[in-house]
Amino acid sequence: LNRGFTEMHCMSGHSNFVSCVCIIPPSDLYPRGLIATGGNDHNICIFTVDNPAPLYVLKGHKNTVCSLSSGKFGTLLSGSWDTTAKVWLNDRCMMTLQGHTAAIWAVKILPEQGLMLTGSADKTIKLWKAGRCERTFTGHEDCVRGLAILSEIEFLSCANDASVRRWQISGECLQVYYGHTNYIYSISVFPQCKDFVTTGEDRSLRIWKQGECAQTIRLPAQSVWCCCVLDNGDIVVGASDGIIRVFTESLERTASAEEIQAFENELSQASIDPKTGDLGDINADDLPGREHLKDPGTRDGQTRLIKDNGKVEAYQWSVSEGRWIKIGDVVGSSGATQQTSGKVLFEGKEYDYVFTIDVNESGPSYKLPYNITDDPWLTAYNFLQKNDLNPMFLDQVANFIMDNTKGQTLLSTSAQFSDPFTGAGRYVPGSSSGSSTIPAADPFTGAGRYVPGSASNAIAPVGGVDPYTGMGAYQSAAAKVENIYFPKKDAVTFDQANPTQILGKLKELNGSATEEHKLTEDDLIILEKLLSATCNTSAETPTAQQLQTLWRAVNWPEDIVFPALDILRLSVRHPTVNENFCSEKDHVQFIILLLKFLNPKGKQANQLLALRALCNCFVSQAGQKLMMEQRDEIMTQAIETKSGNNKNIHIALATLTLNYAVCLHKVNNIEGKAQCLSVISTVMEVIQDLEAIFRLLVALGTLISDDTNAVQLAKSLGVDSQIKKYASVSEPAKVKECCRFVLNLL
Repeated sequence: LNRGFTEMHCMSGHSNFVSCVCIIPPSDLYPRGLIATGGNDHNICIFTVDNPAPLYVLKGHKNTVCSLSSGKFGTLLSGSWDTTAKVWLNDRCMMTLQGHTAAIWAVKILPEQGLMLTGSADKTIKLWKAGRCERTFTGHEDCVRGLAILSEIEFLSCANDASVRRWQISGECLQVYYGHTNYIYSISVFPQCKDFVTTGEDRSLRIWKQGECAQTIRLPAQSVWCCCVLDNGDIVVGASDGIIRVFTESLERTASAEEIQAFENELSQASIDPKTGDLGDINADDLPGREHLKDPGTRDGQTRLIKDNGKVEAYQWSVSEGRWIKIGDVVGSSGATQQTSGKVLFEGKEYDYVFTIDVNESGPSYKLPYNITDDPWLTAYNFLQKNDLNPMFLDQVANFIMDNTKGQTLLSTSAQFSDPFTGAGRYVPGSSSGSSTIPAADPFTGAGRYVPGSASNAIAPVGGVDPYTGMGAYQSAAAKVENIYFPKKDAVTFDQANPTQILGKLKELNGSATEEHKLTEDDLIILEKLLSATCNTSAETPTAQQLQTLWRAVNWPEDIVFPALDILRLSVRHPTVNENFCSEKDHVQFIILLLKFLNPKGKQANQLLALRALCNCFVSQAGQKLMMEQRDEIMTQAIETKSGNNKNIHIALATLTLNYAVCLHKVNNIEGKAQCLSVISTVMEVIQDLEAIFRLLVALGTLISDDTNAVQLAKSLGVDSQIKKYASVSEPAKVKECCRFVLNLL
């Protein structure tokens, strides 16, 4: 009777070692499922079950891919030494999760749609929803190595601090489990219960039941890298001796007596290095002799050391067999002081040396990791760059490295990858900053004073009824409702204007401006001409002089700039103005200016008008091109304005998202669509205004029309369950109708 496993076939596609494997569950397209592997070559290979060559290769990470997890609808989550995690759908990268400051060792997709976990060498775990960090879990004192899901609301983590923690999604740590004596590399849960298994650097597999370590199985290898529980409850472990072993509770699957004897012999011949601390502190002189093994053990897995003819031997008690089993000889160490490998851990990666460098007496000290295969000069250069230190120290640091490694260098056998931590990713602002508590009143008060547009825009699309303003007769419910909402083909703009009020306000505030900002009478006349040229009251074309004057005005201090911003908002719709501000030569300052006003701590009037100006940029080619090039920055900054409670700002934010959706529908850029879907999902959670909700629904419908990938992505983010409640809104009817059309696609 063959109780074992046989090799089906060998797959290859990586150019260097494979660091993680994950199964993608069966789908209509691949009824037998797929296999994903992550490698040291920065790539992810996707294989079918019956072909040794990859079906496709996912490229995008900048360092080793060390963790993978698969979710519903074909999504795959990857974690890398490059400090990012990426979400993939089929063969495309949808999102990059940025926020950890060191390697991401563990990733897991949670059962609830759109939720993902990452565990990092920065000692934290992060929960992500629709691509944005919702929460950071702190508590582990060293690199987080593994994650396992217990239920929709609970998960486990294991770390280099030799502990396992049980967490609630809400952020609370429910329990800490101790038992391992060294790094814990891997954790896996038994089906249908909360019991689990762990493996680590202390040569052991441990089985945890009811929160206690119920059994310890020693292995004849120092590092037990990974474990997984099969559906039948058997436990599979992979160790540093290159052997996979399966343990079972089932009698009919137990190995033959010869195999078990061979395993015990292997175990008894293992040599255990006392410096690893796997067996506690050992003082050979104080150890008892062989007679110590006459007393039975008190619990399964208990270890006992004895001294026999000057040799130290380790034994482990087996309750089932009622005897002590030899698990190895304890030998003197090879002189390696840093654990077994002689390596030091820094930010979750192993190095031959980690030096502490003091640049000056009073300042902080810096850690400098170094491998003897590295170039000392390049390492010194990267170290100075990373810590913003004066490049004059280069010779000093490089010489320090060479002196302290006694010139040990190896001929580099493989291409060395430079430290992934020096290529730090761009800064991603936190999810919310102080929101204003002023009620959603208009920013200015008093009759007859200028109020930045409170009415909605009015561009009636062809088809009678304008869903944005509700103009025109509304059809009765009996008539079959056709989808007039999406995919939307043209940008939505903010056109409502009262030039006299805007100019009045500008003149009034000009009176209080400082000398350096004050506009002359001529300047004011120039701006008046610009307004009439761009609000279609005159047939003139805006001049360069008018645009220079406008640029001076929009650079006023933020407490008085709003009328000038409003003139910008209206004039940027004119092709000449659009071309001027959005074309290659000036666009950088233009975008920096508008993004500055989106700061959620700034004045609400400025946030509103900057968002509206961005929406109006979409009317011409130049504007669309610029908005698409700067999409990542603009969306990241714009989404922060959701934290206020001003419905006009929310409508403008929704409109900006809608205009992006219109552009993305034309070019079919899935990464862009992923960012937009993430924004829609995030903003939907916080805003109440139904006009804003309506515009987000139109954006959503436009993004997923005619694109099955985008539909799958929206489902995996759980957008369908987020919008269901709007299908029953009675007024305005357009919200309910548009929502139903979107749900039909999902």
